[in-house]
Amino acid sequence: MTIEVDVALRRETFSLEVAFTADAGLTALFGRSGSGKTTVIDLIAGLAQPQRGRIVVDGTVLLDTEKGVRVPVHRRRIGCVFQEARLLPHLSVRQNLRFGRLFSRGAGGPSLDAVADLLGIAALLERRPAGLSGGERQRVAIGRALLARPRLLLMDEPLSALDEARKREILPYIERLRDEAGLPIVYVSHSVAEVARLASTVVVLDAGRVAGQGPVDAVLRRADLIPDGAEAGSVLAMTVEGHDAASGLTRLTGPGEGRGLRLDVPLLALPPGRRLNLRLPARDVLLATEAPRGLSARNVLPGRVASLREEGAACLVEVACGEAILLARLTRASALDLGLAEGAPVHAIVKSVALDAGLTPGARIEI
Repeated sequence: MTIEVDVALRRETFSLEVAFTADAGLTALFGRSGSGKTTVIDLIAGLAQPQRGRIVVDGTVLLDTEKGVRVPVHRRRIGCVFQEARLLPHLSVRQNLRFGRLFSRGAGGPSLDAVADLLGIAALLERRPAGLSGGERQRVAIGRALLARPRLLLMDEPLSALDEARKREILPYIERLRDEAGLPIVYVSHSVAEVARLASTVVVLDAGRVAGQGPVDAVLRRADLIPDGAEAGSVLAMTVEGHDAASGLTRLTGPGEGRGLRLDVPLLALPPGRRLNLRLPARDVLLATEAPRGLSARNVLPGRVASLREEGAACLVEVACGEAILLARLTRASALDLGLAEGAPVHAIVKSVALDAGLTPGARIEI
């Protein structure tokens, strides 16, 4: 499944020229407010029309201005989830979900029961929207979109209207949707934490232009692409190996030959074998030129300096630890004192408590 977008739009003082391609999985449109993220979503959905453009989803041309192709909204088979759930208040959850089925074309697609199970809303089917939490309403809105049998799902900052507790409630369901529904997702966000946790591909927008794009781990290591002073860092694809309730730690493993990358993090309510993206801010990584002794930090990872770049008084150092790349932020003075250079052997040191379980699926186990 491939998505191709190449559009240009001009509206009074704002102009947009955006081109990107993405494969299956979740593609995040990332950037500060006013960068054009929602406009791109509207163009893909057909809710707005560009002066020039071509949009192709899974080989189906939805828009080609040069050839005069403009597939209308109701025939694009695109599901949309907005900041607000926009449920029909006089209908039950079951009836709201069935409303989505009215827009499906032909037979097949997931059943209402299957969607309810996927999103954890089976127990809510007879309730009205007024009796639901914000997170529950958003899950119903996602279910309604899925039952329309879309070829693509667009999600425009679906968590922005929710408090932190409701965000933590709904994020695991978006992950399940990404991993189990077999449906490509384009997801708008300006939250580094959301993008790190959910995205496989990131397209960074700035003032209506693409500032950068690529795999999530590569993009979020670039401080110049992260808006509003948020911290650059590493995104590590990890798997839960096991738990140790006595020590309060979960062991995670990453890709690589032999034992691969191994990290201890605060105990997580996740089963062994579960995959997750773990974000590690650059400020939480220390570097040493020799293996440290007598240190409280549990994660000491041998590696080699892959690159260095200066940013004012700071130095950002990429360290290759097997197949994983960790980013560390040091002062330039520290980098000089350590004699860091490309290819130099180093040890990356990470405190277990610095690995934020709030950015991984599920909540911490209470011990």
